[in-house]
Amino acid sequence: MKVKPSSRPGSVTVEMNRFDDQLLQSGANPQSPPLSIRKIVVPIDFSPCSYKSLDYAIAFAKLSNAEILLLNVVPLAYVDTDLVAFDYQALERQSAELGQIRLEKLSSERVDPSLRTQVKVRIGRPVDEIVAAAKEFEADLIIMSTHGYTGLKHAFLGSTTENVVRYAPCPVLTVREREHDFVPSPEGKI
Repeated sequence: MKVKPSSRPGSVTVEMNRFDDQLLQSGANPQSPPLSIRKIVVPIDFSPCSYKSLDYAIAFAKLSNAEILLLNVVPLAYVDTDLVAFDYQALERQSAELGQIRLEKLSSERVDPSLRTQVKVRIGRPVDEIVAAAKEFEADLIIMSTHGYTGLKHAFLGSTTENVVRYAPCPVLTVREREHDFVPSPEGKI
């Protein structure tokens, strides 16, 4: 196939040979079905970056008529309860209840009501809980944020996103805090 400038401004001439028919037939099909994403998991830690990942999930859900699971994970307190006077299990339960309320509010304020959504709060190690929720939900995609820590911060904090990518049962789309966006963020929301 040869593409040449045409004598008319803004147009080209395409010369084809006998092999090009096969090339064109195997290319993109204009009748191709929409994205076959049915279920999307979006881990939310209530940071602006996690709201950005929700914006991406909403855009994908609109394109493919997918259901969104907003997931908040309350990390376990790894403290010897014999040494401290706090009831960490009660604190975790309270954090989970608050997370549920915040997720429901986020869903009602930010997600288009025509989209199917669920909210869920889990208590545990974030990586394990995100991967387990994706398996249980039979997710086709996880869309999550990464704060992009490097150096010492990365060494001490680790990367939840990195480990989710490693162990997830489905593809993971990572959204960085500062990047070129192709999904606009709603103005004045959260």
